[in-house]
Amino acid sequence: MTHHCHRCGTALPAAPPVDCPACGYQMFLNARPTATVIILDGDRFLSLVRAREPNAGRWDLPGGFCDGWELPADAAVREAREELNVTVRLDRFVGMYVGGYRFQDETLPVLDMFWLATIVDGQLRPDPSEATGHDWLPLADPPPMAFSTMDSALRDAAALLAGKY
Repeated sequence: MTHHCHRCGTALPAAPPVDCPACGYQMFLNARPTATVIILDGDRFLSLVRAREPNAGRWDLPGGFCDGWELPADAAVREAREELNVTVRLDRFVGMYVGGYRFQDETLPVLDMFWLATIVDGQLRPDPSEATGHDWLPLADPPPMAFSTMDSALRDAAALLAGKY
């Protein structure tokens, strides 16, 4: 957590949101955007076994942080290409969920965005630095995922496909 002003370096009297007492700069702690795909094959979705911390070894979905000024939908397509070696077509937007991501000894707020997606090109070859394995799992009964926002998104995706939304 930053305890100094980003602009002038003065020690801050409290955690953000806070105004710097020296220069008046307003500091906020905003959620970092992520983009994730739920790739479907009938009533199953593609899940990866997470290769790195946090939550290494847990089931995961392909996705990651948006780059600065990158549109989240573009980030979702890029992440699928980088992690799986495939091109996806984004289908319906599932939703946005606020969660936490443990990184460098702090928990960062994240705004996780999820899309249903379909593979349209390429040979599925997960990047071994991202995943130690993969499988097609039932959307109606998914296992616990690496992050709670994924659990919520999968429940909402199943409801969306069942016409409950």
